[in-house]
Amino acid sequence: MEFPTSPEQTWSGLIYYEQIAERSPLLLRLLLPQPIRTEGRKWAVGDEIRCLYESGHLIKRVTKIETGLHYGFEVVEQDLALGRGIRLLGGSYTLRRLGDRHTEVALETRYVSPRRPHWLSRPIEAAVCHAFHRYMLRTMRRKLAGVAQQGRPPGAHQTGAPR
Repeated sequence: MEFPTSPEQTWSGLIYYEQIAERSPLLLRLLLPQPIRTEGRKWAVGDEIRCLYESGHLIKRVTKIETGLHYGFEVVEQDLALGRGIRLLGGSYTLRRLGDRHTEVALETRYVSPRRPHWLSRPIEAAVCHAFHRYMLRTMRRKLAGVAQQGRPPGAHQTGAPR
């Protein structure tokens, strides 16, 4: 998704699903566990953050940070029922400069699914994952637009990696 902000501004707006305060769309509420909050740090490689849900938790560990370019994490603990046994492995954000004031953000989620047959389950899982990614990226874009309208730099309250 394209953002009308520089990579530096966009980087400061990266968030986890569990950090979104607004209610998720109906499809995601029906298909995914509902997040509550996060606990911990995620600004340096090796940091771990506990992501709490109404029905369990995940622990994510930061695996790679290239400030302004790439933010990667792995799921090191999953105590969360997800789609009849889906196990989350990790994810990443990759940013690409499209000019002085535009950035492309790619969001990746890695998981393993025990669902069979794959030819039937994969398109459904892909549709849910794409809906999840669109929700995440649209929320980030709205948040960054709101911060820009307030007239302060998005990352003014922190340094390093995403919130």
